[in-house]
Amino acid sequence: MKDSTRVLIVGGGVGGLTLAQALHTAGVDVVVYEQDPTPQTRNQGYRIHIDPDGNAALGECLDPQVFDVLRRSSSINGDLVTTFTSGLELVSALEFPGIPEKMITAVDRNAFRRGLLTGLDEVVRFGRTVSDYRITESGRVRIEFAEGGGDEGDLLVGADGVGSVIRRRLLPNAVVEDFGLRCIYGRMTLTGRLDPDEFNRGLCWVTEGSTCGAGFGPVVFRTPEDGRPDYLMVTLCATPSRLGVTDDELFGMSAQELWKLSTDVVSDWHPAIRDIYAHSDIDSFFPITFRISAPVDNWGPGPVTLLGDAIHTMPPTAGAGANTALADAASLAREILSATRGEKSLTAAVADYQTVMLPRGRAAIDNSRRMAAQMFVD
Repeated sequence: MKDSTRVLIVGGGVGGLTLAQALHTAGVDVVVYEQDPTPQTRNQGYRIHIDPDGNAALGECLDPQVFDVLRRSSSINGDLVTTFTSGLELVSALEFPGIPEKMITAVDRNAFRRGLLTGLDEVVRFGRTVSDYRITESGRVRIEFAEGGGDEGDLLVGADGVGSVIRRRLLPNAVVEDFGLRCIYGRMTLTGRLDPDEFNRGLCWVTEGSTCGAGFGPVVFRTPEDGRPDYLMVTLCATPSRLGVTDDELFGMSAQELWKLSTDVVSDWHPAIRDIYAHSDIDSFFPITFRISAPVDNWGPGPVTLLGDAIHTMPPTAGAGANTALADAASLAREILSATRGEKSLTAAVADYQTVMLPRGRAAIDNSRRMAAQMFVD
């Protein structure tokens, strides 16, 4: 395998940037094309959970200095996961004592993305929309941009999320299904301690039954910065019928209208919950649809592969989406680097990656489905 391997990554999210960090640090010619014009343009969420596997993947892929940037910009570690009824009766509590300070357990999505961009100024190209690709006669892969022009490399990695253009082209029969839940994300700026105290210590789930629940998670930055306040992530997850609006209506609402809808849904919940919504940042609310990937059989390896949500989309009920993407990035980086060292062909490296990546993603999807069944019960 020649040392001049060129890797094209489509998508500058968690998985794509982590893979780029690993390859760039190792001296591989890599470029990331991201359709967002800047690092902060889309509403995808606020708080991301990072588990031990995610930490291990970051440790493997990142230069220690970059990992330290992420750690310093992350949230102070929580030690508790709880479930309450809508009347704030405690259902369950799981404590996680003794989490090392060096570990990352929760990050703000934008701060995390900025950290992953450290040192990649010459690698990441924002505002470039990849519209298609083709395999050339020489066996390389050429991508085309919606804006015109293109690029060519030895390997194309689709890390472009649930709406992946690369997946649709590579696996036209792969299905991403509606999971049946809508989520209204928001946040509340923290100005003091929360009541009940459990809300200060980690993730809290408040359940109303099989059709509605709300999730709360604090982000208290380890390293405060001007203009970046600590906050409580506020999410309302419900079936469309429970929300009482159509998708066209929901996704056409303003942030203020979404805040009002959320407050109406929880209007008969415990006063402490109603108080959180009443004091939330009204302009922070936006909706998303929870989706889930149907099983995908392994496909013949070649100069195109996928990682993260582009191949295994899952609802965030198990907090596994980002961690699965990080694990994918570490596995793929390991295989690509083995090919650049001449230990195997690039095709064999992709094959070995897919053999590991697909069952891991399937297991994460199944676990997310099981967790949702436990969270939404009468």
